[in-house]
Amino acid sequence: MATYIALLNLTPQGVANFRDTHKRADAFNDLADKAGASVTAQYWTLGDHDGVLVFDAADDETAAALMLDLAAQGNVTTKTLRAFGPSEIDGLLAKAP
Repeated sequence: MATYIALLNLTPQGVANFRDTHKRADAFNDLADKAGASVTAQYWTLGDHDGVLVFDAADDETAAALMLDLAAQGNVTTKTLRAFGPSEIDGLLAKAP
């Protein structure tokens, strides 16, 4: 499984419906489970981004499909980063010329 970090920002619709944010997060967790992915952390944040989502997915296509579905609901925009853990970065470094 690959790890992804998504930076979330509320849209005007998301702000208008802010009271439902936890319910929407739970719904996303269920959707991720059905797609074979798993959410490992969710945070609501202050600063440049309104939230951070950390999740594992089998591949980039699964991660992208989940983020597209999340964004299509209209409550958040997303920026998704592929994250590499210590063992993964060691493997990458071993392949570097």
